[in-house]
Amino acid sequence: MRDFLESESAGGILLIFAAILAMIVANSTLAPLYHDAIHAVAGPTLTDKLGPMTVHLWINDGLMAVFFLLVGLEIKREFVDGRLASWDRRRLPFIAAAAGMAVPAALYMLFAGDEPGLAQGWAIPAATDIAFAMGVLALLGKRAPTSLKLFLVTVAIVDDMGAVAIIALFYTAKINMVALGAAAAILALMFAMNRSGVKSLVVYLLMFLLLWYAMLLSGVHATIAGVLAAMTIPFERTPGGPDSRTSPLHRLEHALHPWVAFAIVPLFGFANAGVDVRELGVDQLFAPLPLGIAAGLFLGKQIGIFGSVWLAVKLGIAGRLRGATWLQVYGVAMLCGIGFTMSLFIGGLAFPGNALLVEEAKIGILMGSLAAALIGFAVLRFAPLHPQHDAVESVSNGEIAADGDVRDTSEAHG
Repeated sequence: MRDFLESESAGGILLIFAAILAMIVANSTLAPLYHDAIHAVAGPTLTDKLGPMTVHLWINDGLMAVFFLLVGLEIKREFVDGRLASWDRRRLPFIAAAAGMAVPAALYMLFAGDEPGLAQGWAIPAATDIAFAMGVLALLGKRAPTSLKLFLVTVAIVDDMGAVAIIALFYTAKINMVALGAAAAILALMFAMNRSGVKSLVVYLLMFLLLWYAMLLSGVHATIAGVLAAMTIPFERTPGGPDSRTSPLHRLEHALHPWVAFAIVPLFGFANAGVDVRELGVDQLFAPLPLGIAAGLFLGKQIGIFGSVWLAVKLGIAGRLRGATWLQVYGVAMLCGIGFTMSLFIGGLAFPGNALLVEEAKIGILMGSLAAALIGFAVLRFAPLHPQHDAVESVSNGEIAADGDVRDTSEAHG
């Protein structure tokens, strides 16, 4: 658990630097070289829809499938043997994540929904970037309670589930039924392998490549193959203990995590965050699309998440986060407005072939995420600690040392 949180935090800090570097390069004399490099042809034509594969396509449609594979592995582990294994533990993250997706989408539609061609961007501010948010928390050191870190992780994981469902249901182009049938057959074979006791990760990864290509041809976004493949990886439950060293899912998750955190996600951020703002005017910054996204991330997330948590506690549906004050909970709700990676990804899907709208979406994502990061950090940096902060942290550290996890992050509730 401690290693997971630390690697997420370190990867998030690297992502922050990658995004800053992309903005610097895109607004310098190196801008033409930057754009030529990421759009350079780097492979054959895999589908007529995409045309020749470019560096940008390999990152967004190829490497991000590995990112989604890791997301799927984390979702499966949490539901089977983690912090989402029981309905009692799922209750608060599900409530917070649902409200944290619905309110930003509603605010976006309020600002931009009436503009022609912009309604399909409603899901852009609905996602939370776990790595970026954890990177900001890491800068706070020991001032961030463990319960807040775990709450952020679980909300982001449930949030990722919602984002994956949205991509599959609302951002799917014309379906190739033959290719979709092939993908279904490959997935069924992978489930059969699981049921038959096949544990070789090499075999599953080869099948994952086939599934990815079939999904690419089908019209459903190829990255969904990552989440689907993750559901077939064999898993060994270890209730009350550290991860099993023989569990295929645990081994694959631990193997992928550093590559995703320290290479794939920062590379995605560098390739997608570069926006030339040198000639932007105030009217462009506050156009309906960027304003709607920024408002959804900055205002919608904090209203939805903090409001739902406060209401759930007051109604007795869930307990307060252990060792955290309400001001600290508000600060973390603010950090959930950092949409970055998933928002950039959905932004590209929402406006395919429209470079102007994609760039405007990036501006809104950067504005909303930056405001959420800076103000969320400030709130948490200067918020008074819980009176029992040190005692609660000592207990949490003891629980992690004993079995690799924190038994409960909330106080008892009625």
